[in-house]
Amino acid sequence: MRIFDPHIHMTSRTTDDYERMAAAGVRALVEPAFWLGQPRTSVGSFTDYFDSLVGWEPFRASQFGIRHHCTIALNPKEANDARCREVLQVLPRYLEKDGVVAVGEIGYDSMTPEEDEVFAAQLALAVEHELPAMVHTPHRDKARGTDRTLAVVRESGIDPGRVVVDHLNEVTVARVAESGCWMGFSIYPDTKMTPQRMVAILQEHGLDRVLVNSAADWGRSDPLLTRYTGEAMLAAGFSDDDVDRVLWRNPVEFYGQSKRLDVSDLDTIGAPLPATFEGNSILRGGS
Repeated sequence: MRIFDPHIHMTSRTTDDYERMAAAGVRALVEPAFWLGQPRTSVGSFTDYFDSLVGWEPFRASQFGIRHHCTIALNPKEANDARCREVLQVLPRYLEKDGVVAVGEIGYDSMTPEEDEVFAAQLALAVEHELPAMVHTPHRDKARGTDRTLAVVRESGIDPGRVVVDHLNEVTVARVAESGCWMGFSIYPDTKMTPQRMVAILQEHGLDRVLVNSAADWGRSDPLLTRYTGEAMLAAGFSDDDVDRVLWRNPVEFYGQSKRLDVSDLDTIGAPLPATFEGNSILRGGS
């Protein structure tokens, strides 16, 4: 099982997590720029962070044979802070970096007028720089937030096939499927989606334009939930090829639209899983 995690916040994870992920079959990932849990008060805080996403994290991942890419943006939560607005002026130089494969995370947190403005501005940047866009749907009032998201996407003129609308659930998936956008699902231990719920959605809606991610961050999360979702798919009767499509070929197709994705040397089927995986204490977090 080869895995491309299309949305995972490795800045907040330990090096041990990279080791466990490699043992579980993760070969590539995309790390979106996001809120770090504490307000940033200057543009310099963002540029230091962006520099780590295009420099330090790719190096850290490479030590375990994992190919690291990222997305760059002013996140929805901090779009409401006037001190952060100047970040929009520095984004263009980062959006030209080789390892940057989309504009993101953008979208909504509280659905404020400020978020409307910043969301639209960053979709325009995605069009200008010929990049896909990764959109964050709000944690609260998700149905209304998803409808509002899709309206802004339509107004922007961006090709919906170049947009992934993330953090979906059973209530919002049909809306996004009908829009032509890609559907993103975050698998979490306590919130968002479980592997079993994800399998049920795949059974109902199919495998087209679906991205499954762990979104692992500084909260309670698990960077191996993509692997466990693949196992749940197999247990439910999906084929190895179905799993490969969802966990590898779909993210390659979506982010490949950036023309910056670098996974050609990883693009083989049936590569053996490291012997350390089965029953391994590294995988399960032991010592």
